[in-house]
Amino acid sequence: MHEGQIIEYIDQGKFVCTLCLQDRGSRLHLLTAYNREVNLSHKRTLLVSNRSIDPSRPREELLDILKRTEETRDRLKQEIDVKYLWELVKDEEESFSHGYLAELIFGEDVRDDHVSALMRALFDDHIYFKYKDGRFLPQSEERVELIIRQMEEEALKEERLSEGSVWLKKVLSGEPAAPPDCSGFLVNLLEQVALWGEEAQDLKYAKELLARADIRDIRQARSILRQIGIWEEHENLDLLRSSIRTGFSAEELAAASELAQGDFDTQDREDLTGLHTLTIDGASTEDYDDALSLEKVDGFYELGIHIADVAAMIPPDTLLDRTAAERASSLYLPRRQVPMLPPGLSQDTLSLKAGCDRPALSLLARFDAEGSLAGFTLKPSIIRVRDQLTYESVNAQLEGDPRLQDLLRLSRRFREVRHSQGALNISLPEVDIVFGEAGEVQLSLIDQDTPSRMIVAEIMILYNWLTARFCVEHQIPTLFRTQPEPSEKVPLEEKDYLFYVFQQRRKLAPLQIQTAPKPHCGLGVDAYIQASSPIRRYLDLVVQRQISAFLLERAFPYDAKKLEEIRLFTDPLVREIGKIKRNRLRYWILTFFSLRRGKTYRAVVLDELKSKYRVVLRDTQLIAEIRKADGKIFQAGQEILVTVGKADPWEDILELKVADNQ
Repeated sequence: MHEGQIIEYIDQGKFVCTLCLQDRGSRLHLLTAYNREVNLSHKRTLLVSNRSIDPSRPREELLDILKRTEETRDRLKQEIDVKYLWELVKDEEESFSHGYLAELIFGEDVRDDHVSALMRALFDDHIYFKYKDGRFLPQSEERVELIIRQMEEEALKEERLSEGSVWLKKVLSGEPAAPPDCSGFLVNLLEQVALWGEEAQDLKYAKELLARADIRDIRQARSILRQIGIWEEHENLDLLRSSIRTGFSAEELAAASELAQGDFDTQDREDLTGLHTLTIDGASTEDYDDALSLEKVDGFYELGIHIADVAAMIPPDTLLDRTAAERASSLYLPRRQVPMLPPGLSQDTLSLKAGCDRPALSLLARFDAEGSLAGFTLKPSIIRVRDQLTYESVNAQLEGDPRLQDLLRLSRRFREVRHSQGALNISLPEVDIVFGEAGEVQLSLIDQDTPSRMIVAEIMILYNWLTARFCVEHQIPTLFRTQPEPSEKVPLEEKDYLFYVFQQRRKLAPLQIQTAPKPHCGLGVDAYIQASSPIRRYLDLVVQRQISAFLLERAFPYDAKKLEEIRLFTDPLVREIGKIKRNRLRYWILTFFSLRRGKTYRAVVLDELKSKYRVVLRDTQLIAEIRKADGKIFQAGQEILVTVGKADPWEDILELKVADNQ
């Protein structure tokens, strides 16, 4: 029976000192020092004193005894050096009773107050001992060091959270506030939740920081980062989430600078600088990796397709080669470019700039008067571009330039041949994002079937097809691009062309990259590689190295096994880049719509779902969903009018509804 004994237990992390008024068997009826009566299970008792007090004494006396006992035990606790006690027993590798440890501190004459003081000290400490089955076990030295380090980190985080919340409050209220010394830590927390939301690594601390600044919605971290000047208004979150480096290290820039100062080897290269060579690109292009020439030779048209010989400048497994491999491809986004190679190389030393002698890999193909291929050769060369043309300038001067007219005629002839061999015509206009002087977003569609774009597209397909045939004929190990036949060829007939393209694309077999040649049915050719953009695509550079090695009678840099390893490494990077490009285009389209709520646009119905229709917006080629409207039934392929209800590019939300006048 425990009546009259002082009993201690822990409640909410604190010791509670009580007097047992009555022992009811399964429960103890206790009096606290604050004159509260509580019931407690025997299992929760932590310490029971040997001393007994008559519980029938006046309540005031009992409370006074409890308060004095509490004060005594707290005072004795202050005399205990837990670290010293731990050092005395840490090497004994056993657990100890509280009585034994109390004797080590206070001597053999220990009383209830000494034992309680010891218990309080060890429970408050959390570093040097752990409590198990009523006994204390000293922590290992490694564990003690870890706990101390964690506590220091927690204390530092607490200090930073306190300073950071004060700073954020001032910033959000518009008060001038200098960033604290720990601003880097605070920004990292904000960036984590802005990028990863509930999946952020330090979500707990980020939420605490925002909560102390009276912010409950972690999505506000994005606007805070913009407000403090860390992020731009339209920061690319997908790019920040990716593993893609957007800058170059000092070592990479130094290597690029050293390469730019050197000369390329002219030995074993045919001098083709006498050809009238030109480039055709977009107006904003700065890295020119392909050029064209067309001459009449012995009654034939000799088409020259000249690709910048990056392989001659950047050997395998060098710093710049590893840099390109880690990026896999250049990334072109509205208002942002992330080149695969440092700009000093991609836009200058390696680029086919007008008036500059450059190493190239040139394919010279001969065509008869009807445009039929008569033969081709592939050779290392030196070229000098004379004209740097744009798509627009070519279209404008086409009528007065016989060379451009012949290029167009050959391109059309090659396209006809491909289509006769089953090639699919499923190209759509390219969505172009245009920014006004005030930053407003406008959209336009760029026709991909203009004469200039047809010339470039068809001649690059021609180059990649003929070099693939060259690799097959000479057994050059390389990476071929193949595409099996689609599961179905959708007839165009009288269907809306946009609807037809989306239907046919859904039937396409996936593109494949492999070391064995197979047909590319989408393009209508029997073999295909990509080697026409070695400045912008790493696999193009790899393929170019293989071809150059054969032409120069050198050992191949890669065997089939190594090529497959490179493909496996590069493939996920290329997919990631493709996703970033698609998401960024969608972001800007949603930004465009966010400023045009209530506006009506044309859409084509793709599918009927259970409660929705899936549509494609004609002017943006964006796929969206709309809820079915009462009494309105649409058919796949039908054009309808839809109205923008809500668009939020940050949350990737687009809400459309059937227009009232539909």
